[in-house]
Amino acid sequence: MTTPLRTTLKRALTIDGREFVVTLNPVGLKVTLKGKRNGVELAWKELINGDAALAVALQASIGGFDDPNKPPARARKSARPNPRVKPRSLRPGKRA
Repeated sequence: MTTPLRTTLKRALTIDGREFVVTLNPVGLKVTLKGKRNGVELAWKELINGDAALAVALQASIGGFDDPNKPPARARKSARPNPRVKPRSLRPGKRA
């Protein structure tokens, strides 16, 4: 006898040195890079109906997983100055 899947079940998986998390729930399954939120999702209905290949190909085309050799994106600098920080000319202390 098998156990029904009623709650979320997570398992760790390592493929080619990259760590992933596989999440199974009553709606479907999701594979994400460890420490990330976005990944490849597949509903059980898609898997049973044969739409799985199409769904995975679509998500892969929009970047389900990033290339591990790609350098991380740089943080953007804010265009507006922080109103809580005083300009150097108004700070007390050393004077040039």
